[in-house]
Amino acid sequence: MVLELSNTKMASFDRKKKPMTPRINRRTWLAYSVATVGVVNPARICSATEPREDLDIIDCHTHFFDPTRPGGVPWPAKDSPIYKPTLPMHLRELKQFRPVTGTVIVEASPRVEDNAWLLDVARDDPFVVGIVGNLPIGTPGFEALVERFAANPLFRGIRVSSKVVDGLVTQNELADFELLADHDLALDVNGGPETPGIVAKLAPLVKNLRIVQNHIGNVPITAATPPADWQAGIRAAAQHSNVFCKISALVESASNHTDNPPDDLNFYRPYIDVVWNAFGDDRVIFGSNWPDSVRGGSYEKLQRIVMEYAAEKGTEATKKFCSLNAKKAYKWVERRGRG
Repeated sequence: MVLELSNTKMASFDRKKKPMTPRINRRTWLAYSVATVGVVNPARICSATEPREDLDIIDCHTHFFDPTRPGGVPWPAKDSPIYKPTLPMHLRELKQFRPVTGTVIVEASPRVEDNAWLLDVARDDPFVVGIVGNLPIGTPGFEALVERFAANPLFRGIRVSSKVVDGLVTQNELADFELLADHDLALDVNGGPETPGIVAKLAPLVKNLRIVQNHIGNVPITAATPPADWQAGIRAAAQHSNVFCKISALVESASNHTDNPPDDLNFYRPYIDVVWNAFGDDRVIFGSNWPDSVRGGSYEKLQRIVMEYAAEKGTEATKKFCSLNAKKAYKWVERRGRG
């Protein structure tokens, strides 16, 4: 099935100025990526005899914004090194370990209309396969907002904090979670190391809601043994088949808790082991958290670490990690031009 964004579907999102991102054919982009992006030793992630063009790599956690827009942006802060226009074309320009062929954007702004701006950015660019928005779950206007944005097939879910999830679950207020499930939208959950345990509480209560744990629960990554409570939470969340986990923001976390974190996969392996062993090949997802991730290191570095790990699991597991699992979680529809 191929997505065509009709005038009716997009009417609510039209703007006077169209996004800067040029229209590009998906197949052309894939061929261009393989030919031009700096690839570092393909043999490191799989046999040199395997074809390199067939691996779809969807970065399922990026943030895009433009501080030059009227009204500016609520995030990042003006003194941040990433406070500058950041769009899909800028991600494509990065040096990468393997060519990234698409992205799922996660909205970091709490302003409702910024969801519409992202949909405008994505409209003419098949590199963007979906948007995870930011809508005020648990508020009186939530249902109307879900109805509005779910009408656009690029809108694939929302992200909420683990504290909000915990509060709604504790009060047994599940209607908004069920509303998301009824619209076939996913729920990203972000928070600290306690988050996987909170996700484990919600998952069996709304079994048809696909839940995506962000950043492996933002556990502090150090040379120490992974915290027992976090490990227990990851395993509890993974018991529920409707929960997926993004292996993302690893180098960023290490940089926050370790001076000069190593580039070597083995430093991160104990943490990835916990997640991959719990969720298995079918429910782990690749993400970067770019551009916020630059605080920890280059895009090439963070991508190489997780790709080397995935390669050890085999070709099929790598394909699932790079895109197929995420497609199950977000249910994006193939856009015209994707190969």
